[in-house]
Parts: sequence; C-alpha cells; structure tokens
Amino acid sequence: MQVQLTVNGKPVTLDAPPHTLLVQAVREHLRLTGTHVGCDTAQCGACTVLLDGMAVKSCNMLLAQVAGRAVTTIEGLAQADGTLHPMQAAFKECHGLQCGFCTPGMVLSSVSLCTSNPDANAGEIRELLEGNLCRCTGYQNIVKAVQQGAVAMKA
Repeated sequence: MQVQLTVNGKPVTLDAPPHTLLVQAVREHLRLTGTHVGCDTAQCGACTVLLDGMAVKSCNMLLAQVAGRAVTTIEGLAQADGTLHPMQAAFKECHGLQCGFCTPGMVLSSVSLCTSNPDANAGEIRELLEGNLCRCTGYQNIVKAVQQGAVAMKA
C-alpha cells in the first residue's frame, strides 16, 4: 500500500503493508529514531508525534490513518539551521530531562499543550501531560520547562 503524507515539512510517499503502525513507518521506513517505542500500548507517550499540530501516540495509529496529513517528529521541530524550538530550549535550560527516553514525546506533547492552552498553570500542565510517563525526573523541571517554553512560544 502506498501512503502519501508530509513528514517534518517534506512530502513523503511510503510503500508499506496495510497493518504498518505510524511509529514503525517513522522509525523503520524513514529512520527518524527520535520517536521512541516504549510500551506499545499507548500508555507511556514515548512515541508521541504531532499530527496536524496535535499530539498523538504513533504506536496507536496505522500509517493509513495519516494519509494526506502532516506529521512532525522531534527531528522536525528545530529550525533548519539547528536552532532549537523554544520548547526544546526550555527543556534544556530547565533540566527537564535526565535519561532522555521520554523527552521527544514529552517535548512534542508540550508543544501541542501550549498551542492549545498557552496560559496553562502547573496543575493543568501536570494533568495535560499525564499520558507521558517519565521514570527519572519527578516532573518538577518538566513543568518548569513547559511554563518557560510556553512564554517563549508566545513571544
């Protein structure tokens, strides 16, 4: 089956079996390995990508479901010259990561969160990120990073 979509701003045509998951297409066919496979059950958020700007768990979607749509992975978030997206910079500056496994999904979910709710308070951020699990940080610095990133995204 051929599927046409846009990935990180570039048109892509993939030839894949009908049962191919979006996470498999991103990692195995496009070699964009920043999208991680954690639980395979849409519980941990490590596989989060942006689909038309909204955070989705790519382990829970078939490639066919995204035909004609725009997917952004962590690799597509920074500018072409390597300048970090404001949310990526905030995670770095606020030490919102440790091992880094959850970070791509956490950053993309945070971008989506701040796009839809740029003035979210700490409690709302925690609630809206509950689908992204981090085993290292304790979330304090993640919340600070999201708050800082939200301010920078509005600027």
